[in-house]
Order: sequence, then C-alpha cells, then structure tokens
Amino acid sequence: MTRFDAASETERRQLFADAVTAHRRRSSPVMTVDVDPEDDTTDDDGDVPPWIQLAGTEVVLDVTDAELDRLKQLLEEFPEFRIDELTSPEDAEGTNVVITARSDPNRIAGFFEDAFRTVFELDSDYRAWVTAI
Repeated sequence: MTRFDAASETERRQLFADAVTAHRRRSSPVMTVDVDPEDDTTDDDGDVPPWIQLAGTEVVLDVTDAELDRLKQLLEEFPEFRIDELTSPEDAEGTNVVITARSDPNRIAGFFEDAFRTVFELDSDYRAWVTAI
C-alpha cells in the first residue's frame, strides 16, 4: 500500500479494501482505521475519535448505547456479519463490540464506510487514516 488516508466515499472504500487485502496478505495481528480528529463531529466532549479494527475475521469497535442501536440496525444489511461479544466495563461509558465478519475485502470495506457514516454519524467528507495494517 502506498496511500494511507482518504476523504471521499469512493476513495475511502478503496482504501479500506486495499488495507484489508494487505492485512490478510501480511497475516498481521490487527488493522486499524482511525478518523482524523479534525473531521470528527462527535469529539466535542474530548472523547477519542471513532476507530474500527480488523483482526483476522473479527471487526472490533467501541460504541455508545445510541451507536450500538444504530450498529445493530446496520448489521441487518450485512447478514454475514454477526455480533459475537459485547463488553461494557463498569468504569466505561460505552461498549466494546466484536463482530465476526467472514467476507471479502470489498464487503468489509463497505461495512467500515457504512459504520463510520451511520453508526458514528460522520459527514460525507470525513477523512479516514489506516494507521496499522
């Protein structure tokens, strides 16, 4: 891979698919996609900007209760993806979600894009960075 960020939907989907492919080819433990903090509209309270990780066939993300509801709705469009684990520590305000995603790089890329847009409610021009492959 030679580029690591993108700010349009088409570019992001291609970036995510390329990153998934590279992650699989390298057999790396984790691939991480972060949202540029300057583009994150949910960061008003000093929270960490949204991120999504891929570890093999597992997609991992942290969500609030409202985001979890939107995630469950989104997963109806991705029947090959399923929630395997929900962890809500008492000292945290959110939930860590582990999803099994046995699919091709383009389908996973589509899920990432849809999750950032619908679950985290980001604007269409948000910038995403692949920070680990």
